[in-house]
Amino acid sequence: MKKILFITILTCIFLWTTGTIMADTTGTEIGNQAPDFELMTMTGEKVMLSDYKGQRIMLNFWATWCPPCREEMPDMQKFYKDKDAVVLAINLTDMERNKDQVTQFANEFGLTFPILMDEEGEVSTLYRISPIPTTYMIDSKGVIRYKAYGALDYERMVAEYEKLQ
Repeated sequence: MKKILFITILTCIFLWTTGTIMADTTGTEIGNQAPDFELMTMTGEKVMLSDYKGQRIMLNFWATWCPPCREEMPDMQKFYKDKDAVVLAINLTDMERNKDQVTQFANEFGLTFPILMDEEGEVSTLYRISPIPTTYMIDSKGVIRYKAYGALDYERMVAEYEKLQ
């Protein structure tokens, strides 16, 4: 009986520890594995973060009505074009008046990188987005290496992206 109790306690401790370690590996903090998600682009294409496994990623959360978001978009487009970088711009579509605003915004700024539509706010909730813009730099292994609140300029985008492996 004591042996069974001892084995049960050891098993519980092992499972609890394993669960704790696993829980710490995925999250939204620097050093965590970036949580995977699936969203539709403005053009109706399904995109998953894991589709870009093996590549460095700039993941940006934004909205059309956000002044700092408007401020950083020209630099983000330049960064995307100059560096041939993977940029995934997640629009907080659930906070927009309508989807047409997003299309108009993209046209106004000449944006050519993928714009993902978070229509239900699930991904922004998953990533605990507040404030916007919020940007994550994710390395080729899917690990978050940099996180920024507020607008980034071109030089900062390049500097942080270049640090990624």
